[in-house]
Amino acid sequence: MQKYKTEDLRNISIVGSGSTGKTQLAEAILFSAKAIDRLGKVASGNTICDYNADEIERKISINSSIAFCEWKDKKINIIDTPGYADFVGEVIGALSVVEISIVNVCASNGVERGTEKKWEYVQKREKPSIIFINRMDKENADFNKVEESLKEKLTPNVAPISIPIGSGDKFSGVINLLTNKAIVEGKEVEIPQEMVAKAKEYREKLIEVIASSEDTLIEKYLEGQELSPEETKSALKKGIVEHKIVPVLCGSGLQNIGIGQLLDFLVEYAPSPMEREGEVKIDPNGPFSALVFKTFSEPHLGIINYLKIYSGKLSTGLDVINNTKSSSERIGQIAFVRGKTRIETKEGETGDIIAVVKLKDTGTNDVLCDPKKRVSISKISFPEPVVNMAVYPKSKGEEEKIATALATAMRGDPTLKSGMNKETKEMIVSGMGSLQLEIMSRRVKARYGVEVELRRPKIAYKETIRTNADVQGKYKKQSGGRGQYGDCWIKTEPLEKGKGFEFVNKIFGGSIPSQYIPAVEKGVKQSMEKGIIAGYPVVDVRVTLYDGSFHDVDSSNLAFEIAGSMAIRKGVANAKPFILEPIMEVEVIVPEEFMGSVMGDLNSRRGRVLGMGREGKKQVIKALIPERELFNYATDLRSLTKGSGEHKVKFSHYEEVPPNVTQPLIESYQKAKEEGR
Repeated sequence: MQKYKTEDLRNISIVGSGSTGKTQLAEAILFSAKAIDRLGKVASGNTICDYNADEIERKISINSSIAFCEWKDKKINIIDTPGYADFVGEVIGALSVVEISIVNVCASNGVERGTEKKWEYVQKREKPSIIFINRMDKENADFNKVEESLKEKLTPNVAPISIPIGSGDKFSGVINLLTNKAIVEGKEVEIPQEMVAKAKEYREKLIEVIASSEDTLIEKYLEGQELSPEETKSALKKGIVEHKIVPVLCGSGLQNIGIGQLLDFLVEYAPSPMEREGEVKIDPNGPFSALVFKTFSEPHLGIINYLKIYSGKLSTGLDVINNTKSSSERIGQIAFVRGKTRIETKEGETGDIIAVVKLKDTGTNDVLCDPKKRVSISKISFPEPVVNMAVYPKSKGEEEKIATALATAMRGDPTLKSGMNKETKEMIVSGMGSLQLEIMSRRVKARYGVEVELRRPKIAYKETIRTNADVQGKYKKQSGGRGQYGDCWIKTEPLEKGKGFEFVNKIFGGSIPSQYIPAVEKGVKQSMEKGIIAGYPVVDVRVTLYDGSFHDVDSSNLAFEIAGSMAIRKGVANAKPFILEPIMEVEVIVPEEFMGSVMGDLNSRRGRVLGMGREGKKQVIKALIPERELFNYATDLRSLTKGSGEHKVKFSHYEEVPPNVTQPLIESYQKAKEEGR
């Protein structure tokens, strides 16, 4: 393939709600540009971008997929992104490195909640956008209705560039309002007579929108003068880059209608890397710098890093520095990407998106640069995970394999995190949703041969006391030879929240020899760690050892350890014990129309609302909710809000568990003890 200058590159992401035809649109673009020789179908599982086994089976995109094509002496890099909320990290990574996004909207479903969410991501990153109304061949397709919903739900700045000829099974082509010609079966023809008036009306509106974006042109337009093609093109392109105009095109990815016009529009009006201002200057003549925005692991190949070059060139054999980790790397194989196919190249140009294979210590969000000119590029801000699951091996002894597999998964997906919960002794994996975690576990099995089970995580309850108690712990055992004897009196007292445990030795006069005091403390601590009434650690208790007795022959460390354990069990039981549960501070962000449902759901979860506010068009609710009640909340919130709600969670404090929750915990513990578990 030919070499392309930076100004001849177009980096584009396709975003939108799930199952609206994004991948099919990417397939049609590649087919129209002759990058592939057959038009695959998502339903048949043979598209270029959805090539992973999980994607083919589920018929949804799970990973962002990169593919390129060439059109009219321009190279177009396309990043096809998933629509489902579980895989939002893939969308955010893609948006960070493109100059423009195609927001894909279904012609029959209109602007869905998932589309609104993706639109928010695009706007937050200040990316220009094109809206493509896809599936005009679908039953109930309605261009006019979708156009109105775009203005109402996304932006009033939409400007149709094309309109459909027919819809549903009568959809046959599009009218290009810029050229005032119809495109039917890929050929430019005269506009059908029955659509001339409608096309004229839409064209006049388009010219007015374009003229209104520039002060000099609006005067000319209002004076009745016609804009020249050069003025129209320049103003339209500038309006797109400055977010004053959001062009709307239409077609069908499945029928490959309207795709040629979309390609023409991209090469003419989408900004090149040189035309987008950013934190890092795009400089083809500068020292090399690049950002890794996606890391992927493939069998037989290992780790593949996808990166965007911000300045200079990248070539095979180049020594670079990973400025994020201060480690050196030597560039081996580099390639252009088209789905799972990699086309090897010796050099990558500024602004291009390429794959680098087998870097030793580099992953997502790392900056690679010239060792002599180190460059900083802001990290991609990925959302924090909101769903936690406990990971257990189905076979014993495979914990290390699981840890290795999870580390690889996290290297490729920054929205995945894992770690050991020291309090519950469980390995916890966290992500954006249950589907993401399920697919992660399947990949762990496929790649490492380790089967894992995902369970609801244990809650880190704690036990404490309400009052004081004075008790004796006496252990006496005689069995033929030397016996065992340990006797201690302790006082248990509640401490302030968060004070933990305090052991006070007030033995005077040698009632217990000093060498046995640590054994008493050890026995107390061990029993407190195991729990007394429900099997959870006892906290915020002062234990004062003040009396006891011993036997010259039969006393031992073990006897006093057991005596200490017996004493603390009695002490806690007699001091009105109760259970504490972790309370989380939750911030929920939802459209106003769902406030009633969300508030009702929070109340059902024992939530206490701290306050409410606004964030743009959305309502923000801050509440305290017991951790126990938050299991599966991410999924439930999406269901309640049709995918538009989101939330953040952080630990706040511990509170007493209500009786209706306490009793089952105690009963479950006692039953397990009886059964010897």
